[in-house]
Amino acid sequence: MNPYKAQQRVQIDESETPKYEGDVQEEEQQEEKWMRLRPSDSNVTEDQEPFMGIKVRRKASLRREYKGDYLDVPSRPFLMKILRKQGDKQVLFADKILKFTSSGKMKRRILMITDFAIYIVDPDTDVLKRRIALAAVDKMCLSELSDNFFAIIIPTEYDLLMASTRKTEIVTVLVEATKSASEYELEVVFSNRFEYNASADLIKEVQFEEVEGGVRTRIVRK
Repeated sequence: MNPYKAQQRVQIDESETPKYEGDVQEEEQQEEKWMRLRPSDSNVTEDQEPFMGIKVRRKASLRREYKGDYLDVPSRPFLMKILRKQGDKQVLFADKILKFTSSGKMKRRILMITDFAIYIVDPDTDVLKRRIALAAVDKMCLSELSDNFFAIIIPTEYDLLMASTRKTEIVTVLVEATKSASEYELEVVFSNRFEYNASADLIKEVQFEEVEGGVRTRIVRK
């Protein structure tokens, strides 16, 4: 497989809840503008890419320059208020992402990563939906294909399944932040089939398959 081929379209099949298929496709189209890849000249070398040679990379991902804060957090009072309340000051990453609910729907969320925690914020209500200490994160799961999906596994809580065109940067930031905060290296697992806890009592499996013109992603109940 040529790692420099053009961006592929991801197809999502939530097989155990087919009534959401239309919702997923419609919302994916709505999010296309802000989720669009914008290749740029890169200052990221192969040494800085911990996943080179393991995962099939998009051309855009290989050439992207890491910025970190894509939302200009200091200019957003509601985000600064959330951080101040939690005592966090250093923002390592901030951007809009798609988060999958336990029912399979996609929700627009803001993902912030600081040197101590992960924040999930509702951009429509300016409400903090979840804060996860970096020390609570066990590992991350990704496919071996060129898609946008990644799961953050938190054994003491329920897990997170999200999608972002800046997935490589998110994984890199989390690995480095966890190592700095806890002095252990976060495990990153690559597999075209992995499980995650969608809620406290619901396990799902994400399956990836390369098809003509893209990658088909299925999320099934275990």
